[in-house]
Amino acid sequence: MQLKFLTKTFSIKKMFRTHTNGELSLSHINQKVTLAGWVQTIRDKGFVIWVDLRDRYGITQLVFDAERTPKEVLEQAKQLGREFVIQVSGAVIERSSKNPKIPTGDIEILVEELTILNEAELPPFTIEDETDGGEELRMKYRYLDIRRNPVKDKLIFRHQMAQKVRNYLSDEGFIEVETPVLIKSTPEGARDFVVPSRMNAGQFYALPQSPQTFKQLLMIGGMDRYFQIVKCFRDEDLRADRQPEFTQIDCEMAFVEQEDVLNIFEGLTATLLKEVTGKDFGHFPRMTFAEAMKTYGNDKPDIRFGMKFVELNDVTKGKDFKIFDEAELVVGINVEGCAHYTRKQIDTLIDWVKRPQIGATGMVWVKFQEDGVLTSSVNKFYSEEDLKIIAEKFGAKAGDLMFIMSGDTQKVRTQLSALRMGLGNQLGLRKGDEFAPLWVVDFPLLEWDEESGRYHAMHHPFTSPKVEDITLLETEPGKARANAYDLVLNGNEIGGGSVRIFNKELQAKMFNLLGFSQEEAEAQFGFLMNAFKYGAPPHAGIAFGFDRLVAILDGNEVIRDYIAFPKNNSGRDVMIDAPAPIAQEQLDELALKVETEA
Repeated sequence: MQLKFLTKTFSIKKMFRTHTNGELSLSHINQKVTLAGWVQTIRDKGFVIWVDLRDRYGITQLVFDAERTPKEVLEQAKQLGREFVIQVSGAVIERSSKNPKIPTGDIEILVEELTILNEAELPPFTIEDETDGGEELRMKYRYLDIRRNPVKDKLIFRHQMAQKVRNYLSDEGFIEVETPVLIKSTPEGARDFVVPSRMNAGQFYALPQSPQTFKQLLMIGGMDRYFQIVKCFRDEDLRADRQPEFTQIDCEMAFVEQEDVLNIFEGLTATLLKEVTGKDFGHFPRMTFAEAMKTYGNDKPDIRFGMKFVELNDVTKGKDFKIFDEAELVVGINVEGCAHYTRKQIDTLIDWVKRPQIGATGMVWVKFQEDGVLTSSVNKFYSEEDLKIIAEKFGAKAGDLMFIMSGDTQKVRTQLSALRMGLGNQLGLRKGDEFAPLWVVDFPLLEWDEESGRYHAMHHPFTSPKVEDITLLETEPGKARANAYDLVLNGNEIGGGSVRIFNKELQAKMFNLLGFSQEEAEAQFGFLMNAFKYGAPPHAGIAFGFDRLVAILDGNEVIRDYIAFPKNNSGRDVMIDAPAPIAQEQLDELALKVETEA
């Protein structure tokens, strides 16, 4: 078979390259080599042409010399453009002007043969580490963006982490099993993406938000230890760390308790962290949900820095400051070494927490100045002696700045948490190359939803209550704690799971608490309840957000560049222009009617 479209015809059996563009060195001097790749840059001095040839392994400089290169090859070289795909053969020679910034910087190739495999139009942005292409443009031409090192390296890093995960779990006795992608829609959790069925008119599949019920069925099937690096789908509003389709490391284990799961997956995370940092992390700290909320204002705290919450009701109330006196909670943080902040800087922070996204009505500040004097924005109500008591409560010292907020407990904790994280970023305390893993345990089993007037599962309806809290389901279900756990890394939840209900009666009680009628529970989950009849073992599991985990391990929080072909913030793939309308013929086959605007 011959490749006729090539400038030079040759047998497909011939090697396109003997080496990659990242491996040649002085040890290869005088060797005849064949390379292939894309033209990165061209420097034409008339009598000599230098070309940087790129592939995913690196860059090698080519030289076309009027004295040493065949005339016809030199003429071909003059026709080259950026991103042309070429093949060259020639001798490895030592460079006179070396480039220590690249591994191949000591050598170059004196080209003897040149084949233009494919010409290329000028790209819409430069294929370089520092490109002139905006995000939307690069998303539209994502296949070009992938040629750039910052994106290419992230995808390679993702691959390396996936291999580590597979190796670790396989060594721990886990079996990788694929579960269905076309499943049944369920009312709990986020919105499903639905898929109409042509062969079952008027009926729909859903794309899985997770393989939850299937992995439980695998435990009933005796698989014992299951894992899957699996695509999941949620029709949610997007943000930097969320995509409509994402990847989970999904795992389940039979005949285990919570401690077994935490030990195995602490080991997995520590293995990945050591791969990245070279450090051993030892046992991860643990914190209850209640402690996390009281100390940091959220259930995924970043413990790389301080600013722990200090509750101040006992030292701030009764001073005729109405805002504090009427508040359910007065709470603050101490920002060490920031008493030098100007009034303008403080006002900027106050305006920041008053934004609709955070919703605070204001904020009080107290300065412990370097000369030991205490002053505040509420000097009218609090004497210096009062401020001294407040500063002692914070454990503040000269040079520190305290911020205090008040209001309903849940709201003010959320608002102060946002401030703490914002200051952590502003002060450079959230460093991408520092890692602080943390287990958060003992979540509430249920949360009350005022709008629907019923309980919702904090995790999902298959989560078991803690054994000692089962009796609360009859009397005070809102106080029952879940046998659930989240793994937090640098202020991000990277994994979450629970011990599952494996008893049919307890599962039925859970469905009832969540407002399912017996008929609804049977229609949605009858297959699982039926499976419980045949000997369900005790089981538990966890799922990691793989995209997010990889990004954080690489020192980032934005997941988009770690996904080969991501969606934009509107959930669109601007490269292939999806989602898109489908033909009327397809709609008719699916018995679907689409309303169009007049």
